[in-house]
Amino acid sequence: MRLVFLGTGTSFGVPQIGCRCRTCTSGDPRDRRTRSAALIEAGERRLLIDTPPELRLQLLAAHIDRVDAVLYTHAHADHVHGIDDLRAISVKRGSGLPAYGPAATMVELAEKFPYIFDRHAAAPEGTILPELVAEVLEPGRETRVAGVAVLPIALPHGGGTVFGYRVGRIAYLTDAKDVPVGARGGLVGLDILVLNALLPRPHPLHLSIPEAIAVAQQIGARRTFLTHLTHDLPHAELAAQLPAGIVPAYDGLVVEEDEV
Repeated sequence: MRLVFLGTGTSFGVPQIGCRCRTCTSGDPRDRRTRSAALIEAGERRLLIDTPPELRLQLLAAHIDRVDAVLYTHAHADHVHGIDDLRAISVKRGSGLPAYGPAATMVELAEKFPYIFDRHAAAPEGTILPELVAEVLEPGRETRVAGVAVLPIALPHGGGTVFGYRVGRIAYLTDAKDVPVGARGGLVGLDILVLNALLPRPHPLHLSIPEAIAVAQQIGARRTFLTHLTHDLPHAELAAQLPAGIVPAYDGLVVEEDEV
């Protein structure tokens, strides 16, 4: 099983428009962070997590020309507004691309993008519409997605809820403010844990870097990767501050699941 980090940045992205800070002007390519998304490959199956605004560029950079399903964490703009780029995927399939997520998220996506989810929507002559088929997941209930076992995990995000996903011994959790004790039963025995870590200081909607470190150490995965990063710390500086077994992810990073 393989995890590809397509994007690892926060909603502003890095560099941030109009910013001349040391991260935004860095020459280190790891400091160029597009909005957060990932791809999990399980054998021949590919599961895409979220569709951020840079999705087309991310898929091209990773040489990904096919996915079998999409897993949505939630419907915030930085996680969904590249959804139209799935047109190139769905047209090759010749049928709707399955898209999974929390019930409220799938309703919101259908309302925002009716031309994508309405099976009766007709494309103007000579044009093509993206076509997705909405599927609702229940938290804590393992479901086969494109033939792959996926466990949705409900997490708090301010006043709302986001889904994290466990696939095999990989768990991808983003935009969480906490990982409650009740959710941790599904996170035992991980090889790879991905956690959002927004800032060095507290934030009302997201885990901070110190909070993410504490959660990672409590969960005890063999390896933890931090994502959804801002421009507050350059990659190299953040990496130097982290405990053993915890590292910042970066756009384009590919991680293989350890078989032992």
